[in-house]
Amino acid sequence: MRQLNFVSTLTLVIGMIVCAGARPVSAADDYAYDLVHSSVSFKARHLDISWIHGRFNEVEGKFSIDREEPSKSTFELTIKTDSVDTANEARDEHLRQPDYFDTKQFPTIQFTSTKTKAIDGGYEVTGDFTMHGTTKQITLVLMGGKEHDFKGTKRVAFSTELSLKRSDYGFDPKAIGPIGDAALIMIDCEGVRK
Repeated sequence: MRQLNFVSTLTLVIGMIVCAGARPVSAADDYAYDLVHSSVSFKARHLDISWIHGRFNEVEGKFSIDREEPSKSTFELTIKTDSVDTANEARDEHLRQPDYFDTKQFPTIQFTSTKTKAIDGGYEVTGDFTMHGTTKQITLVLMGGKEHDFKGTKRVAFSTELSLKRSDYGFDPKAIGPIGDAALIMIDCEGVRK
C-alpha cells in the first residue's frame, strides 16, 4: 500500500511538472509611451512655397513586443488634438476650430494596430487610424526596436514618417488651399518597460 502511494504521488508530481512546462509563457514585453523622450510632429505646406511646422504636446501610448512571435506584437497611440502647438497661439486656436481639427467634437487621434510583421531593422505595422471622425487602415514602417537598459530601466524606441491627406479624413474642403491637403507626420516614440 505504501509503495502504491509513493508511485501515485510520484506520478502526480511528474504530471504537475509536465503540465507546468506545457503552460504558454508570454514572451511579450510591455512598454508605456515616454512623453519626455518622444514626439509627434507634423508639417504642412503654406501657399505651396513654405512649410508650417507643429507638434502635439499630449500623447499617450503603449506597445507590447513579442520577440519570439513578432506577429503577436501590438501598438497603440492616442493624441489629444487640442494639444496642437505651432508656436503661434492665434493659429493654434484656429486649428482647434470646426474647419480644422474640431477638437471639441473629435478630441483624439488614435492608432491601434491589427497586424504586425518583423522587417529588417524594425516592424511593419498595419492598423486602424482614426482622425476627425474617420477611420482608415494605414501601414506604418516602425524603424528601431532594440532594447536598451539605462540605469536599470529598460527602454525601446521607434521612429516613422507618413504622409496623410486631410481630404481623406473629412476636413473642411474650404480650408484646403492656403494650407495644403497633405501633411507629413513624424513620430519618434520611446517606451519604458512596465
